Amino acid sequence: MRSTRCASAHLTASLAPGGGGAAGSALPYLVLTNTGSTRCTLQGWPGVSFVGEGDGTQLGAAGDFDRSSPHGAVTLEPGGSAHAPLRIAQARNYPTADCHPEAADGLRVYPPGETHALFVASGDFTACRSDSVPLITVQALLPGAS
Repeated sequence: MRSTRCASAHLTASLAPGGGGAAGSALPYLVLTNTGSTRCTLQGWPGVSFVGEGDGTQLGAAGDFDRSSPHGAVTLEPGGSAHAPLRIAQARNYPTADCHPEAADGLRVYPPGETHALFVASGDFTACRSDSVPLITVQALLPGAS
């Protein structure tokens, strides 16, 4: 049975504990789950950025893709999940004058190939309003929720 590309309308996004932490960084997994009734396929890197101000305003630079990670196609059965490891640097690692820290409301997520975003609510992160201070690095999607 052939599968089609997963559309945002049939996906949910969430955060899950990842590979622990690193000095000055958090390492959560971004999990995309197929809520549709048919199998679908994802391949590559989701677009990820911080949002805030209670209205979805992007805070700072969008996440950088770690292009050194493998990026094979991941097929999701209905209810199935894929995850992308994230590295989120702490805003306090940077001088306030360079970062302009602000509490984030969560993450805006664009599944690969999609122009409609998903939202992951999370008050756990402080973003940098400055576009010159990238805090998020995104690895390619992998099978499973973790």
